[in-house]
Amino acid sequence: MTNIVITGASAGVGRAVARRFAAKGNRITLIARNKARLETAAQEIREKGGEALVQPLDVADADAVEAAAVAAESAFGPIDVWINVAMVTVLSPVSQMTPEEYRRVTEVTYLGTVNGTLSALKRFRQQGWGTIVQTGSALAYRAVPLQSAYCAAKAAIVGFTDSLRTELIHENSDVKITVCHLPAVNTPQFDWARSKLPNRPRPVAPVFEPELIADGIHHAAYHPKREYWLGFSAVKAILSEKLAPELGDLYLARTAVSGQQTGEAADPDRADNLYDSVDGDWAARGRFSDEASDSSPAMALSEHGGSRLVAGGGAALVAGLMLGAIFAVSRQRA
Repeated sequence: MTNIVITGASAGVGRAVARRFAAKGNRITLIARNKARLETAAQEIREKGGEALVQPLDVADADAVEAAAVAAESAFGPIDVWINVAMVTVLSPVSQMTPEEYRRVTEVTYLGTVNGTLSALKRFRQQGWGTIVQTGSALAYRAVPLQSAYCAAKAAIVGFTDSLRTELIHENSDVKITVCHLPAVNTPQFDWARSKLPNRPRPVAPVFEPELIADGIHHAAYHPKREYWLGFSAVKAILSEKLAPELGDLYLARTAVSGQQTGEAADPDRADNLYDSVDGDWAARGRFSDEASDSSPAMALSEHGGSRLVAGGGAALVAGLMLGAIFAVSRQRA
């Protein structure tokens, strides 16, 4: 039996994670803004034999997060695993962003993770155990155009988590912390994230189903290590930034603006979830299941001790791509 808290649990990756942990004896506290979707997620957990507690709140509110932690302990006892998934984003060129939008993405995606971590850490240090799982992104290392606020927030999560990890090591603590860096995932965020793009937003290919990512997060919760890179596209993105950031800049400048938009014109009147939850029966998946993959050999290998092999293969591939890019640039200049 495991007592789990999941933020962002009403839809997308968080909803898939809630479903993945749903099992007889597991007790799951579900945190998100939309109460109706949380109630539906709770019912899914109960149907699989688990227990569920619904806590509708905004993770940007530290007091509300702490109150949810108190409620989770009161209902289910000591918390074993805390998983931070909640996020918001704005797809927009930097020149069209506002300070308020940057602040809001930071408050939810970064500070929401901090708030959850602090509430978990307060309890885990007292009880002497517990695992914190951060939902990171390959974009924390390899930023892309049109997502500056989100990339910055995910990068901040890495810095915060790395600092905390060293403190826990210094204390010889049995509290564990791990980060799962995600590739592009088929979630509803592309239907409700605030967007200032002329066409409908989409994830950068290749795209993975949220259930696959939930499998990776589930594995990380029970086998925590420093980081998991979920999917070979995440491996390539992270290693390309470490090996050839300038070439990555050039490549993304040429491909990632169009690559984050479909050919359909955007609806200027659609609601977004930056400040308020969007109503509707959204669940884990978005509208890209026709191209999304539900398997990843790289992720499976990483989970079973092959991280160095994955990284080595990724490095070799990135090196090959670098040589190809250098050759192409040299030909253009000639």
